[in-house]
Amino acid sequence: MSNLATTKMSSKGQVVIPENIRKRLKLKPGIQFVVVGDKDVVILKTISPPSMKEFDPLISDARKQAKKVGLKKSDLSAEIAEVRNQK
Repeated sequence: MSNLATTKMSSKGQVVIPENIRKRLKLKPGIQFVVVGDKDVVILKTISPPSMKEFDPLISDARKQAKKVGLKKSDLSAEIAEVRNQK
């Protein structure tokens, strides 16, 4: 299959990714892209949400920092309640 295809932009700014490219890259409806534009170049890069495993080190670090400063779960619950009441 070819890495090259042509497409055009609609009056609403929509661009169709040609079928052969979608199939080769296994792109499914709803997939998200970051769009980079510079001069006459537009790049679409697929993005996906991080997995929970990627958050594990961040959560661990946050818990260590909270423990270090003496923050408790009840402190956090109180802060959340306060912020929600401000809306």
